[in-house]
Amino acid sequence: MTAEPAGEGRPGERLQKVLARCGVGSRRVCEELIEAGRVRVNGAVALLGQRIDAERDRVEVDGHALGTASGSVYYLLNKPGGVVTTAADPQGRPTAVALVPRLPRVFPVGRLDADTEGLLLLTNDGGLAHRLTHPSFGVEKEYLAEVQGVPSPHALRRLRQGVELEDGRTAPARVGRVGDRGLRITIHEGRNRQVRRMCEAVGHPVLRLVRTRIGPLADRDLTPGQWRPLAVSEVRALERATGGRPQDGAGRAGGGGRGPGGGDLAPR
Repeated sequence: MTAEPAGEGRPGERLQKVLARCGVGSRRVCEELIEAGRVRVNGAVALLGQRIDAERDRVEVDGHALGTASGSVYYLLNKPGGVVTTAADPQGRPTAVALVPRLPRVFPVGRLDADTEGLLLLTNDGGLAHRLTHPSFGVEKEYLAEVQGVPSPHALRRLRQGVELEDGRTAPARVGRVGDRGLRITIHEGRNRQVRRMCEAVGHPVLRLVRTRIGPLADRDLTPGQWRPLAVSEVRALERATGGRPQDGAGRAGGGGRGPGGGDLAPR
């Protein structure tokens, strides 16, 4: 196969947008990678502005495939605070990619801001990453938020019904109390810093935020900084949650990063 030329005529999404959503880097970083000739689509050097089908096209970054069914690996990481979820950081901050095996190269699925802790999926399966992050697939992400002040019933109702933000009104969320200042919030949109902005909009800024679930994936025993490969059953559950077809043999990465002791993702 050969890469389609750039332009508006081809259906699909812009390559830099897909790369950014899969955690390769910010949109600007992805544009720079494309301009430097470090990205290939179906074997041909990619062009800036090129549109691709994230489910079908083969994308490579620096020679590492993103989105291959064969040889795909899947890691679940409990990201500590202070770690960024881009593959590289110009400020030199620690990255989530550095906490898992270096090869085969993987990318974070979506992004957690540096201050947010909790579960993060890293994989080289670009098709699954696309479905997990695109809002049209409606995959839930659950967070525990410790907030400033005690949220009133009115504040909780606003969060449940949708909050007006600068980039539009949020979809309805599931919200429940955890103690006086804790909230369990489940969303499926995944906008930038969405939970933090929602809570701030109702007058209760977030003091600590932890993601505890990605679709069917949860693991309360994984301590901060630890990772493990997904079981085959977990990969298949993710595929079902996104409407995709499970891959035979997926999730057979060897090794694991689980250390001694158990973890509790609930806010302190």
